Amino acid sequence: MYWNKEVETMPREKLRELQLERLKKIVKYAYERVPFYRKRFDEKGIKPEDIQKLEDIRYIPFTSKADLREVYPFGMFARDLSEIVEIHSSSGTTGKPVVMGYTLRDIEVWKEVMARSLVAIGVTREDIIQIAYGYGLFTGGLGFHYGALAIGATIVPASAGNTRRQIELMKDFGTTVLCCTPSYALYLAEYARDEMGIDPSKLKLRAGSFGAEMWTEEMRKEIENRFGLQAHNVYGLTEIIGPGVAHECMAQDGLHIWEDHFYPEIIDPETGEPLPEGEEGELVFTTLTKEGVPMLRFRTRDITAFKPGMCSCGRIALRIERIRGRSDDMIKVRGVMLFPYQIEKALLEVQGVEPHYQIILTRPHHLDEIEVQVEMSKETFSDEVKEIENLRRKLEKHLEETIGIRIKVTLVEPKSLPRSEGKAKRVIDKRGLA
Repeated sequence: MYWNKEVETMPREKLRELQLERLKKIVKYAYERVPFYRKRFDEKGIKPEDIQKLEDIRYIPFTSKADLREVYPFGMFARDLSEIVEIHSSSGTTGKPVVMGYTLRDIEVWKEVMARSLVAIGVTREDIIQIAYGYGLFTGGLGFHYGALAIGATIVPASAGNTRRQIELMKDFGTTVLCCTPSYALYLAEYARDEMGIDPSKLKLRAGSFGAEMWTEEMRKEIENRFGLQAHNVYGLTEIIGPGVAHECMAQDGLHIWEDHFYPEIIDPETGEPLPEGEEGELVFTTLTKEGVPMLRFRTRDITAFKPGMCSCGRIALRIERIRGRSDDMIKVRGVMLFPYQIEKALLEVQGVEPHYQIILTRPHHLDEIEVQVEMSKETFSDEVKEIENLRRKLEKHLEETIGIRIKVTLVEPKSLPRSEGKAKRVIDKRGLA
């Protein structure tokens, strides 16, 4: 099932011709309308007409989040505010927020790519889609809203939070598709079962689109088992358009990038050089059709790899592996580099614990230490102390064998760790605290 079959299944040669045509236009457009890009190009001694083939994209300077913050709020806008119909922004928790403006045409593109994304997981106008991402400056809620609106599905714009009400709406309205962060999906299932006496697998949910945070294949299985649905991975970022940059199809075999609008590269995060297909590196995007704020070679800091071969669904778009983490989220402990997802994956491979955990980093006596607090299942919590201790040792051994570093494991009571209605905070870094 396709939303735009002509584009989604066009021959790759034709797609590359379309990409080149659009790349030339967007480079010229950005050079003429955004002083930031004109300055960067002039400093490099290149002109838009130097881009004659897709491979020439390597001559274009990278754009970083720091660049966007330096020109806050509207320094990257290519259109006057009178032509900007919507503004979205990042949270700005680590500095000035990133601000993005959308023209009417940008909104139409957003609708298009989100409609493709939802149809790829089987959403039709007969579905009732509950959107539990936040609405507002965060792009999540409205992105899904636009896509569902284009399809004609019945939208329940629940937004984030108010967990009891979310469950009631699912039950009373017969919601068939759920969209939220994966950590919130787990919390919804837990709350329905433990606080409301509702078996989440008895709801009418059949599919879900989950993203905005890192999650593992093991987490997918947990969500699918608890709700009895098929859980799909969505990828997006404010700087490019929001959710809808890439999405899994029903094959659940990588995320399709909508390449006619977003040109992807994977580079070595240290050298900036392109990497061959299948090799893991940093994802970089160039927007090919964005009017409000064109992005040339934006460094996402997200680590992934292109999947080789064609997908069984028939879509020709390149696929990426599940995002492994962000290069700036990498944890370095005693000389070992690791991502939080590696710890999550290892934890959920052992029976007896819940998918709720926190990673705590400290530096006593000038040496890095890492501790993982993970909730026991109800059954484990009722076991004898000896059995609980055996589980703790088993987890520590498995983590060390899997990751290559000794990690202290602390088993805590069920429901004792904080729950999130949005993005879960997994890492608590206390190393800079005296």
